[in-house]
Amino acid sequence: MVAVWAVPVLVAVILHEISHGAVAYALGDNTARDAGRLTLNPIPHIDPIGTIALPALLIFSGAPFLFGYAKPVPVNFRQLHWPKAGMVLVAAAGPLTNLVLAAISAYLLRMVGGEEGLVTRILVASVIMNIVLGVFNMIPIPPLDGGRVMTGLLPMPVARLYARLEPFGMFIIVALLMTGSLDTLIGPVVDALLNVLL
Repeated sequence: MVAVWAVPVLVAVILHEISHGAVAYALGDNTARDAGRLTLNPIPHIDPIGTIALPALLIFSGAPFLFGYAKPVPVNFRQLHWPKAGMVLVAAAGPLTNLVLAAISAYLLRMVGGEEGLVTRILVASVIMNIVLGVFNMIPIPPLDGGRVMTGLLPMPVARLYARLEPFGMFIIVALLMTGSLDTLIGPVVDALLNVLL
């Protein structure tokens, strides 16, 4: 089980974060580059809890879903050429990268064929992991990427008020998870994408 999920988790969370930094760099912010976070070397991106402990706990507990995260890439939105529009592009880059990775994994799965084996199981895990990560992160609650996208799209006075949710965002997410509302919120979208790709 660990062998099947380890690579998809690492690739999904690391490329998610690199994409944030890469788009920020393209829009004028050097923060991620200067911090050494635009590298494919996994070491600078690994978060002991989010990249190792949390996925391992979910795997060994037989959880119906798998989740993880890497160290957030530092971004200085004030340095972006267009701070408000740039925030939207930088935030959206992570989830979009996961959906692209899911599509690539599904394509490779079709190329491999239907033979059951380790490669097939890893590719299926990659599709699932990337879809869940991409859809989850687009929930419009700060500090998730969807929350930052929403903040960037709202008129400035409303955006300022909306951004004040950020300190409470993870408590809201945990409450949604514990009440089963999170699955109700993202489940239909995840299932629809899985049906298309698998």
